[in-house]
This record gives sequence, C-alpha cells and structure tokens, in this order.
Amino acid sequence: MAGVGDGRLTGEGAPFAVEGGVYVGGPRTLREFVEVTWAFGERVFLVADGRRVTYREFFDAACGLARRFVGEYGLRPGDRAVVAMRNLPEWHVAFWAAQLAGLVAVPMNAWWTEDEFAYALDDCAPGVLLVDGERVERVRGWAKRNGVPGIVFEGEAEEGFVAYVVDDDPFLGPPAVDVLPEQDATIIYTSGTTGRPKGAVATHLAQAGAAMNPRYFAAAAALARGEVPGTGPAIVSLTTFPFFHVAAFTSFYAVMAAGGTLVMMRKWDAGLALDLIAREGVTHYAGVPTTALQLLELARRTGDPLESLTLLSTGGAAAPPGIVAGLTEGYGERIQPRNGYGLTETCGGVMANAGAEYRAHPGSVGRPSPVTEVRVDGPDADGVGELWLRGQCLIRGYWRNEEATRAAFTEDGWFRTGDLAVVDEDGRVSVVDRITDMVIRGGENVYCVEVEGVLHEHPDVVDAAVLGVPHPLLGEEVVAVVRLRAGADTDVERLRAHVGARLAAFKVPARILVREGELPRNPTGKVLKRELREGFGDAGRS
Repeated sequence: MAGVGDGRLTGEGAPFAVEGGVYVGGPRTLREFVEVTWAFGERVFLVADGRRVTYREFFDAACGLARRFVGEYGLRPGDRAVVAMRNLPEWHVAFWAAQLAGLVAVPMNAWWTEDEFAYALDDCAPGVLLVDGERVERVRGWAKRNGVPGIVFEGEAEEGFVAYVVDDDPFLGPPAVDVLPEQDATIIYTSGTTGRPKGAVATHLAQAGAAMNPRYFAAAAALARGEVPGTGPAIVSLTTFPFFHVAAFTSFYAVMAAGGTLVMMRKWDAGLALDLIAREGVTHYAGVPTTALQLLELARRTGDPLESLTLLSTGGAAAPPGIVAGLTEGYGERIQPRNGYGLTETCGGVMANAGAEYRAHPGSVGRPSPVTEVRVDGPDADGVGELWLRGQCLIRGYWRNEEATRAAFTEDGWFRTGDLAVVDEDGRVSVVDRITDMVIRGGENVYCVEVEGVLHEHPDVVDAAVLGVPHPLLGEEVVAVVRLRAGADTDVERLRAHVGARLAAFKVPARILVREGELPRNPTGKVLKRELREGFGDAGRS
C-alpha cells in the first residue's frame, strides 16, 4: 500500500506532490534544506539556559565551522564528522556545519561509555570529533591512538582537542563544495540482533524526504481541523528528545522548516518544563511517553493550564492510551495529541496519528506519508504480519555491513521492520508486537542480546536472559534472569555494577532474578522469555 493523502496536498502542483516516490517540491539535500533557514534572519531559533540564538547567528556560525572543516582540516565530501554532545545549541552548529561541508554527520549517543564510543568510532573512522566537555574523557583515548583531531564545545582545550571559537563572518557563507542527493548525509548507530551497534546510512535524498514528512503531517492535521495549513502561531517547540535520536530529527526538522523556535533542556525536569512552557510560550511539546506522562501529571497536580500549548507529540516508544485520555480530560480538545511511527532506518517518523483521529483510534500509529509504502508480510487470519516499508526516507543500508543490509532489505527495496502490524481498510496502521528481541525503555532501544553478552562475561554467570517487563512510566524496563555457578559469592548488585561498567546506564537491568535451575527453553534451545516474565510480579523482585 502506497502512502496517499488529501489531494489538496498531494495532487499535481500541490506542495506535497510525489513523483517517482519522491517529493517533487522538496529539497534534495540537507544543505539545500538548511540554507533556506538563513532567510529567517533575526527570528529566534535556539533557546537554552537563558541563551537565545537567532537563525542568522546559527547559520553564520555553521558556515564558519564548515569552512574550517574544508580549509583547516582538509576534509572532503564523504568524510565522517562525529557529533557527540548533550542537547546544546552547538550540537546544531556542528551537525549542520557537517552538512554544509558535504561531510557525513555521525550523531552518537551521548550516554555511551568509553568502550561503546570506541567500537562505533573504529567502525565509522571519522576525520574529526565534535564533542562537549563531558564527552572528551570518553573519546580522548581513541582520538590519541588514531591521531584524529577534535573540537570541544563548552569545554577546555587539551592535547588533540581545540576549544571551539565562533567564526560568524556573515559575508563568506558556506564552503564551495558539491553536495548531491545520492551522497551519504548521516550515519546513526542503532543496536542490532548481533548485539553490536550498526551504522544506519541515510543519503541526502532520504533525509530531505524525512524533513518534508513532518510538514506534510502538520498540513494534513490542519486540514482535518478545518484550518488553513501554515496559519496560526509560530511554532515554539520544547523538544526533549536527545538530538542523536531520530525522533528529535522529526521534531527539529518541523521547527526549522517553519522558522520556529526550538527550546531545549539539559536534563529532563517536569517542573522546569512547565516553567519553560509558560515563560517561552511553548506551542508544541515533543518527547517520549514517559516525560509526557510526567508533565501532564504535574500540570494536573499544580493546576497548570498549559495555556500556550496546542500540540503534545510523543515518539520513541509506544504511547499508552492513557496519554490521550488524560489530555482530553484535563484540556478538552484544545491541545492536540499526536503520535506516530518511525525508526532509525526510516530517518524518523513516516506515519502519524493526530487530533480527532488519534482520539478515536488511540491504538494506531496512523497512516503513512505520501512517500512511504506499507506492506504487511505473511499476515495471519487476523491480518497480522511483519510490517515492511519502502520509500524515499529509508536508509540505503548499514555502514560496511553488507550481511546486515541483505538481512534487513529485500531485493526490491522493502525494509523488514521486525514489528508485527495490521492495516485496516482505511489504511490505518496498528503495531501489535515486536519480532525483534528488543526492549524500549523510555524511548531508548535496548537489545537484549547485547546485555546478555555482558552478563555472560561475568565469571560467576552460567546462563542469562534479558527481557522487558511493563513499567508505568518508562513503557518497559530492562530485567534479567541469571543462573550462577555453584558456590558463586556474587550478588545482584555486583552483577548490575558489572553491566554498568560496560554499558550505558539505561541498559543496566533494573531487576535481576537469580534462578537455581536451568532456564526454560524450547526444543531448538531458544529461551522461553514469556515464562520468565511471570517471575517478575511482586514476588519476583530482587
């Protein structure tokens, strides 16, 4: 099923017309996309910790850094530039400077440990590291061993790393390099079933399509409300996703396309979020369901009217129906709910469910964008099968990993998502389960096999299984069942510390259950995790 939409938006000559599976009127590269933002001039783009950065200031700084990449560092189109920092205004300067220079931006998970960084850095072999002061200590060893220079944002210079100095000459513009639609724009790492991160490679054309999708969904939602797309107050978005997450891309693409303002937080705090919404006149909230639930709960307890808010959007994990119910109960239909579906491999959201449609069908992820094809492979009697996707926004494959690419894509370009879904007669998609053995904890993907591998490295562990169990705020939490060697003197907290020393904190099992006997398995040797989940009731807490 190909994505279709309102003819007023997708018909011939319309703003979201499609030809050959590609948006006709959209940008073809991320350089084209960001260059247009220069026209927004003195409008405020970024707000963080009292700082306000206009579009002109942002664009001039990004151009200056891009010129350094080409001139001082001698980088050329196709070279990789790693961006590893928390949500700072400089993250955008660094990322978009890479696009203006024709480099491949590699946003890395800021929560990774030194070993996790080292693996991904070895894999993508960057020509420059763009990090904040907190990340330097986790990458300095790799940088020194490999002789790769770095730039520190909000931090001190040290051996191999220079402190970032703004070059915002307004007359020089970006470097003179050719950036083509078929060239690679980003590599975003996502764990795979092998337990090792895989670099999902997106071309400029794919990311340009991803930048158009949120604009299309916003326009379609406006028409559904009987409004004219593009009217109403300017977007002021409190985006709480970490910028390395593709859900954040969907959010900031929408803001930049409209010349809106992106309000950011260094660390999630519901009270601060309420204050920012009121102080900055935030119209759009975007975050994982966990933070949205906390925000609504605090607003309910304090009687905060969320006066400026018109949209509450969640992503990164399945949204519990309670979000819609709570929003409607507290604010009627004034604040529009929105969720959707997207993956690292789709460069962000390719389906959306908003407004009245979402209230009527809270279990759905909506309909696909006009450049996204949907197929349910091998449906059962209820129409449930594996969700396959194809279209402009799909990655071209995994970085230097042909085996993983062949496993994920069919010969005719369909991507196997690993999710089980059903499509109703109106083209509405509902995701019902996951085939892949993955836990989504507060919007972060945790692949069980990776954590199991670390547990198995402990000398006292004979067997281990990692799984997800429901959690009221996080959606799921990571838990584990282990079998220890006879006479082992380790305990649960030491096992958790063992994992925490090797993996990011969000991957550490919240609970570990020590089992005396063999782990249950089927005849082929696969652990029966459904049986293990039964042990994590109140009596199963460790």
